[in-house]
Amino acid sequence: MDKFLTKKRFLEVDLENLPADPAKRPKIIDYHPNDRDAIRRAYLLKGPCQPREHEFPKKKSLDLYDYSTTENTVFCLYCYLMRYELGEQGSRGAFVSTGYSNWKDISRLYTHVGEVNSIHNTSYRKCQALMNQQQHIDAAIIKQSEQAKKEYRIHLTVVIDCIRFLLHQGLSFRGHDESKNSSNRGNFLELLEFLGNHNETIGQIITKARGNLKLTSSDIQKDIICAVASEITKVIVYDLEDDFFAILIDESRDISAKEQMVVTLRYVDKKGQVMERILGLVHVSDTSALSLKRAFESLFAKHGLSLSKIRGQGYNGASNMQGEYNGLKSLILNENLCAFYVHCFAQQLQLALVAVAKNQIEIASLFNLIASLSNVVGASCKRRDILREKQLYKVVEELHNGEISSGRGLNQEPTLRRAGDTQWGSHYGTLASLIAMFSSVIDVLEIIEEDGANSEQRAEPCSLLNSTQSFEFVFTLHLMKNILGITNEFCQSLQRKDQDIRLQSMREDGWDLLLNEVSLFSGKQNIIVPDMNDIFVAQGRSRRKAIPVSNLHHFQVELFYQVIDRQLQELNNRFTEVNTKLLLCVACLNPSDLFSVFDNQKLISLAQFYPSDFSSIELIILDNQLENYIVDVRSDIRFSELKGMGELSKKLVETRKHIVYPLVYLLLKLALILPVTTATVERSFSAMNIIKSRLRNRMGDDLLNDCLIAFIEKDVFNSIDNEKVIQHFQNMKTRREQVSSI
Repeated sequence: MDKFLTKKRFLEVDLENLPADPAKRPKIIDYHPNDRDAIRRAYLLKGPCQPREHEFPKKKSLDLYDYSTTENTVFCLYCYLMRYELGEQGSRGAFVSTGYSNWKDISRLYTHVGEVNSIHNTSYRKCQALMNQQQHIDAAIIKQSEQAKKEYRIHLTVVIDCIRFLLHQGLSFRGHDESKNSSNRGNFLELLEFLGNHNETIGQIITKARGNLKLTSSDIQKDIICAVASEITKVIVYDLEDDFFAILIDESRDISAKEQMVVTLRYVDKKGQVMERILGLVHVSDTSALSLKRAFESLFAKHGLSLSKIRGQGYNGASNMQGEYNGLKSLILNENLCAFYVHCFAQQLQLALVAVAKNQIEIASLFNLIASLSNVVGASCKRRDILREKQLYKVVEELHNGEISSGRGLNQEPTLRRAGDTQWGSHYGTLASLIAMFSSVIDVLEIIEEDGANSEQRAEPCSLLNSTQSFEFVFTLHLMKNILGITNEFCQSLQRKDQDIRLQSMREDGWDLLLNEVSLFSGKQNIIVPDMNDIFVAQGRSRRKAIPVSNLHHFQVELFYQVIDRQLQELNNRFTEVNTKLLLCVACLNPSDLFSVFDNQKLISLAQFYPSDFSSIELIILDNQLENYIVDVRSDIRFSELKGMGELSKKLVETRKHIVYPLVYLLLKLALILPVTTATVERSFSAMNIIKSRLRNRMGDDLLNDCLIAFIEKDVFNSIDNEKVIQHFQNMKTRREQVSSI
């Protein structure tokens, strides 16, 4: 038989994405012999797969073992990595191949380790020797002096500092031509040379370093960035500990048209502060719910996290995410009933409300007119300059008359904002800026009309002048500004849960306030206010089939009530009955106004949503704790000025009352981790566009993930000293040079 047909085919290696679940790992002998040590190092750096948050049998007995959450079995990492090296007969066994699952006989978990010279202990020692590079360096490498090790440490530290700076700024590393005499060597080499020129010791070490030991290759840079990202993620997972968390997931295309999924964790840290940390970015070729679930489960296994500790889900509005039957939220709820999904609406709530409002023809006309205004007034730099001058003159006049006050941050140079369909707050900003600059915009339109070369050029500004100076335009402008103002304020403050109540209050009591506001504005702008008892005359619509109604009926019933009712209906549709009850109960924890909304029974109901976290006995204890807690905090002056649940959580930790009332604090943490916004995920995509730009569009997925984590989690990165990065970098593979001990 042809020798090429019998030749063994080895598996390809991706060290960054080795299977974390021990039940899914290929045999070590299935990899090429030249790759095995690198694979062993990668697994040893990660350590045994032990999902700390997963509730599995005999947890205290598994400190030395890998645990498979999919198969509910135990494996031995050291035997898996090294047993084959001890002979073919040693490659078999439950702890290596199939996994051990006989939980009735846990004595095997102890006897597997055996005596000093057992296969397990021998495998363990071989793993330790592999990671001890001073004993494992190839004999061909010349033994280094202590001076050489010291210089290598200084060199490596300088390189890490350069990479640290570039990662912080999101800057590229490589240049088009990195030769010595090139004027475009890239940020990394230029910064390294700058440091060498300004520090004689560093300059001499860099100059003296031999060709491929200058630590300037792209492979070295990628290894250091990988080490940085790994250390950052370790800090995040350690900070999370065994606590509950929520997941925020979204997908977006990068500059290379590759679909990327960002996974973010939301949790309460040891100081009582709500944290949102990026766990990782994963390339997904298929965006179905099952594929997304497999992708983030693989990420969870890599970092030792488990679905069992999820207490909240937050996604965008896509059907593959929030689908009632086959969406990602439903797949997770099937495995964890306490992983409540709360609609993440902060980045799209106003877009949805605007879309609903546009079903009213008057509101659709309003936004069409505003778009035309933005196009005409902002069509050229000359017109924008005129608008600024007019607004500046108006501000100076109002300051002189005492109508407005001056101060830092007040009366900034204005612009007529353009509403963006992907920017949730832009519609409110557009309406507010137009109201503030209304008279200046009218002045600019008049100038444009007068300067028109012909009647055709004067027609558009003339039409806009007629439309914008009508009472109906001003009324709808203020109506939508007030409605979006409520939701904008709610989106800015994640602790407020009363948006339905405020809109309902506006419907019941806001008509007179709105009419007075519009009438005062109209009088100031010389706009005729119609008599509310007169018959309404529709502009631009057929009157043959129109039913005669008064101005009052049109503006109050057909506009005011209908628009608000549409908003209320949309909000109700976006919250299930469970979510509504959940949020109403959560609101009772708000400490504002000396805990005025506190309700003991609703908080007991909130705890009942989490049966795995509050037993029947703990519910009774919680009832007693709540009674003592509310008396305590209301009488403590330190809790009198708190504005939200986030401040309450931090204050409980500061005063150590979280120890006195542990169940109340647990309830508060569960409320705080419920995701109300995907703003952090959206910022991650913005950062992704900075990291992977048009000039760096060939960046690999692993490097993109590592750079993104370092760029976004700057505060965590700053807490990690260079020594940890150096040790991680050295342990990733056998290095030619060794660092001196410190």
